[in-house]
Amino acid sequence: MSRVPKTFPENFLWGGAFAANQMEGAWKEGGKGLCVADINEFVDNVPVDKKFNEEVTSEFVKKALEDSDRIFPKRWGIDFYHTYKEDLKLLAELGMKTYRTSINWSRIYPNGDDKEPNEEGLKFYDNLIDEIIKNGMEPLITISHYEMPLNLTINYKGWYSREVIEFFERYCKTLFDRYGDRVKLWIVVNQINLIVHESFNHLGVAADVVDNVLEAKYQAVHNEMVACARATRYGHSLNKDLQIGMMLCGGPSYPASCKPEDILATMRHNQMEYFFSDVLLRGKYPGYAFHFFEERGINIEFGPDDEEDLKNTADFLSFSYYYTRMVTKESFENGNEAIRNPDLPANPWGWSIDPSGLRYMLNEFYDRYQCPIYITENGCGNYDKLEEDGTIHDPYRVDYYRAHIEQMKLAIMDGVDLRGYYLWAPLDIVSCSSSEMSKRYGFIYVDIDDYGKGTGKRIKKDSFAWYQKVIRTNGEDLA
Repeated sequence: MSRVPKTFPENFLWGGAFAANQMEGAWKEGGKGLCVADINEFVDNVPVDKKFNEEVTSEFVKKALEDSDRIFPKRWGIDFYHTYKEDLKLLAELGMKTYRTSINWSRIYPNGDDKEPNEEGLKFYDNLIDEIIKNGMEPLITISHYEMPLNLTINYKGWYSREVIEFFERYCKTLFDRYGDRVKLWIVVNQINLIVHESFNHLGVAADVVDNVLEAKYQAVHNEMVACARATRYGHSLNKDLQIGMMLCGGPSYPASCKPEDILATMRHNQMEYFFSDVLLRGKYPGYAFHFFEERGINIEFGPDDEEDLKNTADFLSFSYYYTRMVTKESFENGNEAIRNPDLPANPWGWSIDPSGLRYMLNEFYDRYQCPIYITENGCGNYDKLEEDGTIHDPYRVDYYRAHIEQMKLAIMDGVDLRGYYLWAPLDIVSCSSSEMSKRYGFIYVDIDDYGKGTGKRIKKDSFAWYQKVIRTNGEDLA
């Protein structure tokens, strides 16, 4: 008898993932405060492969709040705040078994340091979670997904300030107390290793309020990991059935050549991507991280209870997967950077397409941690054309997902304990990195453009029926 599984597990969770800040809109409604995403600007006439999030200064924040002529698409999103019931019905029709979304921190604690939560915000998510369950989907909630209250960056220094640990712990306790009876799957922080590419969105540290930006980022993420561990401890004490996970941005990097120095540099680069999961799943700092910090003159200050707090480890690993990159000795020494692989195809934004890298990543993580794994984002942004007859033909999307699901099945055959797959994102939403609508991921087209104009109508793409079939056959029919 073969001991190699040939199919996806019977209870495999097929789903989709979203972020509150990219879809809800209603940025001033329901008692919501400003969050960092509300000042993510769309800039036109920039080459699509050049768009990225630069360091943000306190002066940028000030001007963003004063200038009404600039375009901030996440303020209106796709108006999900008002359309969630209809949208969830569409996703239920798609057949999704699970739905991942975030709770916008600034809807619950508008300033971040408030003593009491905003009841109107809590009620909105009561209704949303109830509606998700009503439509036959299991909710997976991300507690922090680039939605830090802006006040914590203006009157504090984001996660660099240790006061934020207490504020976040209060926020997490509020969510576990309120929703823990209905939500069993949680991710505390989205893509916690993206402290370079999403540093302000993630950590809320303005570059001009600290002396050493790189050191400040690692100190900030240390504080954040301590807060994650404390939140995990509380969640487990409240309800032993809660599964509280951690999440990485998971694309691996390969050596750019067979030179030993490139191979060693790649190993060290990848270690510093896994550093965050090593801490949150193993409960302590690894030696290679201390060595990395010492080489770069980075000093991380531990609070008196931090080491003990960090022993409260996560229950599962989750990760996003979009692309892989390469490392050279020079790129590692120059800021621990990775570079694009010229041998791989890419989407218009320069994100490489590497399905076999997903199998590699799954095996790498499972070998390292031997714990349940969820792929909580996977997708490829593309331009979609709405035809005159109202159809959208997107075979490129089907090809992309088919190739990645095939690699997932092979990873399961390798013995990986893969529990769920959350596509990003089944419904078109505002792009995280470039704040545009024209970079589309979904099976459902949303008729809104980069400037917030359009009917808002939802239209099924050809890929809708394809994913419907994949779910119905539990991944067996990918044709």
